[in-house]
Amino acid sequence: MQQNSFLSITMHIRMYMWYDRHIQGSIKLIIFLLVAVFYVTFLCRESQTAYELNKVKAESSGVVHLQPQTGSKFLNLIQSKLKPPIPKLDSVELPGINNVITTFNPVYEYSEEIHAAIEKELKQRNLHLREVCERYQLQFVYPPNPREFFISHGHSLIWCNVFKAASSTWLYYFNILGGYNVKFLQQIVYQPLELARKRFPRPELPELLESLPYLLSFLFVRDPFERIVSGYRNKLEDCKNSYYKSLAKRIIKRFRKHPIAGRTKKCPTFQEFVQYLIEQHKQGKPFDEHWAPIYSFCTPCSIEFNIIGKLETFARDSEFIIREAGLEYLLLDKLPKNKLSRIGNLAKGGKTNILMKIYLSEINRTTFDQLLNIYRWDFELFDYDFKKYYDYIIPDVVEDAKNATLKPTMDVKNYTATKM
Repeated sequence: MQQNSFLSITMHIRMYMWYDRHIQGSIKLIIFLLVAVFYVTFLCRESQTAYELNKVKAESSGVVHLQPQTGSKFLNLIQSKLKPPIPKLDSVELPGINNVITTFNPVYEYSEEIHAAIEKELKQRNLHLREVCERYQLQFVYPPNPREFFISHGHSLIWCNVFKAASSTWLYYFNILGGYNVKFLQQIVYQPLELARKRFPRPELPELLESLPYLLSFLFVRDPFERIVSGYRNKLEDCKNSYYKSLAKRIIKRFRKHPIAGRTKKCPTFQEFVQYLIEQHKQGKPFDEHWAPIYSFCTPCSIEFNIIGKLETFARDSEFIIREAGLEYLLLDKLPKNKLSRIGNLAKGGKTNILMKIYLSEINRTTFDQLLNIYRWDFELFDYDFKKYYDYIIPDVVEDAKNATLKPTMDVKNYTATKM
């Protein structure tokens, strides 16, 4: 009798323990599911909010979203088969807001006045570019080139990557948008471009043209001669980049007339590099992306960008783009301090001006005009001044004393009147 009671109690205890374990497991599963549902709901709400914000801005702000250009038969033919673009209305511009300073890591209240002032300047950049494109009919000369575009449909962004125009910063941002962890990006040894292309493959032209009316498109530009000096210093000056060592050897073999002593003995001089660019252009050969002209690289006359950012206002313009896209939570205050410092120094331009004087002092007026002929559309399209550089180069009077065989130079007054 007692033995039966003991067995009965034991069975009840075992059953209780079995039910208890299953109940605890069920509770944990329910809690996990609730947390997952809550998280997914939160993400959906955030995405919906960003989408609605972008939609409202696209429909109500015409300052940086210009009307589709006319006259390009190539684009009109393709885009006529696509969906109609989002209608855009003119927005109110607030006058009297000058010298607006912004930052990647904002420490102020971003106001509507600041936003409107930046919009006004960006609109002027777009209008100026369109005027130059129409003046020289460049949209017929340079058809759309989708190769270096990044499209993020989930974040409503289209970006053309202009190398040597602080492109590493926006590669960093696109890698964040691609889902890479910030700590991972700061520790990796991989090239940011390789990582970004894994998440944002090179688009085909139809995808690019179909996306342009609905997404926020932008690029960043830089003074053309600052770009090529930066590209030369980074890739060829010290011959440290293994990929460009073979190019350095070819340039030296082709253009070096006399032996050079010192650290540049095995590396091309800036003058030799410029001669290489001039010859490549005359022969119609493609340029490396680090010094390819923007007018043929991102083709801004054939592809209508919403925003044209500049290196000189990089932090301000980048923050404007981030806010326009509704990506403040994802991208603001995410840039490492070393990148911030470098961008700030580039924007100030003090060191850059000194470097430009040093490198351009190696070339004469004739060579300078030939180089200018390659990049002149970039100077005009993005409203950069090339005339200041005539003070840096070797005057032809001095060169004529050294070499009487130099060809006559292009008249600066006729520079903008001649076509490429």
